[in-house]
Amino acid sequence: MKTYIALLRGINVSGQKKIPMAKLRELLTNSGLEGVQTYIQSGNVIFKSSEKDIHKLELKIHEAIKTHFGFEVPILVKTPEDLQYIFDNCPFPDEKKTNSYFTLLYSVPDKGLIDDVSKITYPNETFVIANNCIYFYCSTGYGKAKYNNNFFERKLKTTATARNYKTMVKLIAMSSVDK
Repeated sequence: MKTYIALLRGINVSGQKKIPMAKLRELLTNSGLEGVQTYIQSGNVIFKSSEKDIHKLELKIHEAIKTHFGFEVPILVKTPEDLQYIFDNCPFPDEKKTNSYFTLLYSVPDKGLIDDVSKITYPNETFVIANNCIYFYCSTGYGKAKYNNNFFERKLKTTATARNYKTMVKLIAMSSVDK
């Protein structure tokens, strides 16, 4: 059994795509995943599976949610090692890192699109694009940021889901408990 983290994009936001966490845990357990835990309401799931193919796990979770709740939810599955690597490679110094966001990418963006986005600047906001993550810092807070998840999805033509520093720390800790 291997431990995985599933990141669900866009659930329980402004009353859209509502998924109660207790129902989600039950649904995923009944779908064959083991030790299913959730963290906060925004779609963070830690589970165990003997399946080694991450894409099969993403599809399994996607189909279970679509069948049970009746709507599409993009699913990104990572290993604890993947999440740790992304976290450890944050390019910001510690004082910025603790207030930064990690926008995890479902696919590697086209280099030309990255170059185009990199030319756009906003005051008090900075980002660094890696293959699997956009590291983002805004001194005025994420709620006021121009560079948000939707901005990056639109400009880079890829699906993405953002997590803050605190959530990343918690997910790494929860998924590393019994390695």
